[in-house]
Amino acid sequence: MRIGQAALAAFVAFASPALAADDPVYADMKAADLGQGADLNGAVASPADNPWNTDISGEPVDPRSDAIIASIGLDTGIHPDFGSGTYQGGILGIPYFVVGKKQADVKIKFRAYGDQSDKGPYPIPRKADVEGERPKGGSFGGDRHVLVIEKAANRLYELYRAFPREDGGWNADSGAIFHLDSNDVRPTAKPGWTSADAAGLPIFPGLARYEEASAGLVPHALRFTVSRSRRAYVPPATHWASSDEDPDLPPMGMRVRLKAGYDVPKSFSRETKAILKALKTYGMFVADNGSDWYLSGAPHKGWRNGRLASELRQVTGRDFEVVRMQGLVTP
Repeated sequence: MRIGQAALAAFVAFASPALAADDPVYADMKAADLGQGADLNGAVASPADNPWNTDISGEPVDPRSDAIIASIGLDTGIHPDFGSGTYQGGILGIPYFVVGKKQADVKIKFRAYGDQSDKGPYPIPRKADVEGERPKGGSFGGDRHVLVIEKAANRLYELYRAFPREDGGWNADSGAIFHLDSNDVRPTAKPGWTSADAAGLPIFPGLARYEEASAGLVPHALRFTVSRSRRAYVPPATHWASSDEDPDLPPMGMRVRLKAGYDVPKSFSRETKAILKALKTYGMFVADNGSDWYLSGAPHKGWRNGRLASELRQVTGRDFEVVRMQGLVTP
């Protein structure tokens, strides 16, 4: 399935007249390269009409938008939680690995949320990078996500708090298997289930990736974190991660978008412009508890950390609005 012509035309006018109208290909990962952080060569996770890939620039604003945005931080700027190289010795961003048909399946032993996890097996190679991993060695903590795409099968395998075992398998607190070629994204999921992410969402579709941003086109929504969330969720999320029922706090799965009137500075880099255009067109989902306005992405040597952080921090909470929430699930 191909990107809608109207949406693509807006991207092309904004970013690059050289982009071809059929560059992004939805719901088919077969064109992807193999390996750690591999290029997807235009492949985009999930069908074009999936919530991650839906143009919401014209959707109504939620009635509680002002209060919710204020709870996250009006004057706090976006922070890229990704980049090139390392931060405090650890990989900067959430890595992913693309495998082919020959990748062996391994068993996963779940320790915390096994009753909400897909049992597998999972085709996760021992050499797959773990979020926060220290290339020079040493112990590390954090969420320790592992993301693997099986390109021929159009499947996404994600683990939370993953630890490799000597037998080639992995231990993890939770895990989920997502169908990237269908809007029945996780057929096994039930209301209230988590995934490798607090919101029960897949992580990979919401990552800012250098391959897309450097081409001037990010044709999907992104993922961000907040420090305080509500005990509620909005589809496509399936899980909350809070005991606070304050209606002015963001629920998991809530989507915000950059206001149409925000004037992107012409001096901004091509990568930042592409990210901000995506935030106007597709927005970003509340996916986890963490630092406010932290935007997720995959590591890549091409990111210019200083410039990216400097530009994005100029875009603050008051530049966003909450897209009207429908189907809010509460206790």
